[in-house]
Amino acid sequence: MFLILSLLLIYGIWYFNNSIKTSKYIEPEIVATHYNGFNFVVSETCLECHADIYKSHLKTAHFNTSSTAEKEHIKGSFNEGSNELNLKGVKLKMLEENDEYFQVSKPKFGDVGTTKSKIDVVVGSGVKGQSYLSWQDEHLVQLQASYFQPTSSWVNSPNFPDYSLNRKVDDNCLKCHVTFAKNNNASGIGNSYDRSKMILGIDCQRCHGPSEKHVKHHRKNPEAEIGEFVDSYESYSRKQRLDACAVCHSGLQGQQIKGNPFSFIAGDTLSLYSKNYKNVNSKVKLDVHGNQMGLLTESECFVNSPKMDCLTCHDPHKNERADMNIFNLKCLTCHESNKVNSVQENHIHNNQQNCVSCHMPLVPSEVMKLKLENDVEEIPVYIRTHLIGIYN
Repeated sequence: MFLILSLLLIYGIWYFNNSIKTSKYIEPEIVATHYNGFNFVVSETCLECHADIYKSHLKTAHFNTSSTAEKEHIKGSFNEGSNELNLKGVKLKMLEENDEYFQVSKPKFGDVGTTKSKIDVVVGSGVKGQSYLSWQDEHLVQLQASYFQPTSSWVNSPNFPDYSLNRKVDDNCLKCHVTFAKNNNASGIGNSYDRSKMILGIDCQRCHGPSEKHVKHHRKNPEAEIGEFVDSYESYSRKQRLDACAVCHSGLQGQQIKGNPFSFIAGDTLSLYSKNYKNVNSKVKLDVHGNQMGLLTESECFVNSPKMDCLTCHDPHKNERADMNIFNLKCLTCHESNKVNSVQENHIHNNQQNCVSCHMPLVPSEVMKLKLENDVEEIPVYIRTHLIGIYN
């Protein structure tokens, strides 16, 4: 009898696991709820069906544009001799203690004591540099010190004054560096957040929408070949495709979102959300910092190509940075070498040349400047222009 009961129990466990195992598999882990009521799931959930795309995306600057403050994410040095920044009004020192990282600031003037601030969030993939954020209770602030990749050194954060300062970080700052942040003020005003509802990095859901419904549907219907409850860029108009990128890549000169900046999602029309959407032929000089969309739309390539959008040249799922061959091939899909050679006298183009370096050069930003140390003038950050053209 004991043997029979044991066998029945084993069979029951096997049957339960194999016949209704989807009951515990259907519900994905929810990490935040968008203001439209749809739920974000854990980023790794996308691995189940899109492993190759997901793993490739992990290497992109988009995904790494914000992260937790861990050793593998912070580029700046905390070693003695290279962990200090001496500015006109404050001296900064970067410290590592028990696998945690801090900025210690000591003002040079006034009766002000030393302030020690923990680094909690890293902003920036490190391609150009990084800035660092700190939690003060539920309030998020940017610290004074940043890392600048071209000099491999600590610098005064862009546009900071020379004295000790923590700058408030609101949704207009965060919206281009995180997938979602739950502001304690529904209007998006202020820098008070629910720390447990912030999704760092630009993951799949920032461009394809909160994915709980999508995941549930396809876990229940694994044979389905058409994606349901997910934003498809193939169905978007050119304007929608451009707007999905413009929300971050048109800069403050291009647009600012009315109300909560996270209210806009891919597939929406940006002009309905923006209080200062880019005007063509604006008298304001377009700066290379963050305004790639404004520059691109004034390029002859764009004006003369009715189907051209950001995805014509960029694959957001892959890290293609500095891969000359990939971008040369994309240019040559529209520009045949023989025809291009006939345009400019005494200049021969070939496949070994870098189209981007000549026709989209690095340009100094007028608004993104930083100071390396005391008594040194601010220097501009060089950013590749998206105003495609012929340059001297």
